Amino acid sequence: MIHQIILARPKPGMSEQEFQRYWVEEHAVRYAVRIPQIKRYCVSTRVPRPGDAPDPLWSGAAEIWLENEQEQLASLQTPEFLEGARLDEPRWAAFWRTVVLDTDAHPVLPAAGSGHPATKVLMLVKRRRGLALEQFRGRLLDRHAPLAEKVPGLRAYMQNHTRDAFYGVGEAVLDAGLQLWFDDAEAFEAARDTPEYRGMLDDLGRFTEPQYLHTLLLKENWITGREGPR
Repeated sequence: MIHQIILARPKPGMSEQEFQRYWVEEHAVRYAVRIPQIKRYCVSTRVPRPGDAPDPLWSGAAEIWLENEQEQLASLQTPEFLEGARLDEPRWAAFWRTVVLDTDAHPVLPAAGSGHPATKVLMLVKRRRGLALEQFRGRLLDRHAPLAEKVPGLRAYMQNHTRDAFYGVGEAVLDAGLQLWFDDAEAFEAARDTPEYRGMLDDLGRFTEPQYLHTLLLKENWITGREGPR
């Protein structure tokens, strides 16, 4: 299954709050979710934190699940996309700043029990220059994931590796999106002050490019198909 991550920001002149409201309450329900090939759809809106840049690169991330490449291609040819979602995008998003990643999801730590927290951290990373893609992926899963699992307060954890097709004509913009779920923003802030979290970041810095590390604190808004990390 394709797990697509779409990073977006407001069009010029639109506030972040109005951008997020339109994305969740208008675009998602009136247009995007009506595309028949979409199995699951979630819009995660940015939660501002002290120290954030006044003009962040992105104000949220949508997640879309599609069965396979054939279904993905078919979705881009539907009237729901061509006459709906695609035409609506310039009304609220700076589409020239949108970044789309097709990924393969690797659930490392599924949420325990029936509860699933709506607060998550998305860490976008690019591997260090000279490191082979397969080595990078193996390092993430085999050596980095166990460190992430030790972070206090972590409720769920999933790695999303950019699919091979994004490297067909060169380098992908980003190589992975790491998702860490917490009970709330306060639980994340508490986790950030722990040796385990700092150790995880230190390890990440050993095999990724620091200037391409982007961290977003997000609140999930499920439109359809909420099942939690899988």
